[in-house]
Amino acid sequence: MKGDIGGVSVETEQSGVDSVGHVNKVGYGKRVIVKKRKPYHRRVSKKAVTKVPMALQELFVSCRETFKGPGTVPSPQDVQKLCHILDNMKPEDVGLRSDLQFFKPENIVKENQRVTYTTIYRCENFSLCIFFLPAKGVIPLHNHPGMTVFSKLLLGQMHIKSYDWVDPEISHNLLCQPSQCEYPISITKVRLARLKANNVFTAPCDTSVLYPKSGGNIHEFTAITPCAVLDVLGPPYSKDGRDCSYYRDHPYATFPSKLNF
Repeated sequence: MKGDIGGVSVETEQSGVDSVGHVNKVGYGKRVIVKKRKPYHRRVSKKAVTKVPMALQELFVSCRETFKGPGTVPSPQDVQKLCHILDNMKPEDVGLRSDLQFFKPENIVKENQRVTYTTIYRCENFSLCIFFLPAKGVIPLHNHPGMTVFSKLLLGQMHIKSYDWVDPEISHNLLCQPSQCEYPISITKVRLARLKANNVFTAPCDTSVLYPKSGGNIHEFTAITPCAVLDVLGPPYSKDGRDCSYYRDHPYATFPSKLNF
């Protein structure tokens, strides 16, 4: 992280001179008067350095100690520590306020607003980012392969639905092969999932945690009011086997009984 950068005042004096010719009125004699330049000061102002809020700094240090890279899951003690830090974090700790234009009631009526995000920090082991969802904005049902994720709703009200695979050991998305199934190809790309959560959350609220094989690893966010969500992902998404996949959920009863779940 960046430290404080001190400023310094530098005084510069130039020794250059200007020659001014002068004619003496008496006797018209010439003489040269040397006019010295006044020294001037060049002031180097102090660089404006944004001070990192204590809570955010504490979160960063704890993440650096907790996440050890792909294939690892934080210990229960580390999970408890991170949850404690996140539970106590406020919007102001990441530079947000409820009176910002995005979160004002009149902003709710605007349409065609997009879900956006900003990355606070990212490395190979973890990332910190904030998602901004306008009212009715949706982050569709998606997974977090091999990841542990902490989600803290900072502002707003949001509906969260999440699932876990009934059989998390299945590494592919096919319950039956196309050659063995009489139904359209779209039906073959299904897996049975168990509903984990289907609730409305209002900030401030407790941090939610999902794990590689439990805790609602597949989830969907739907904003009821404009929302800001702080996500801690360890490890972050990567093209190296941790691509994000999106899903659609269907009631179990909608599938033909001949499919063997």
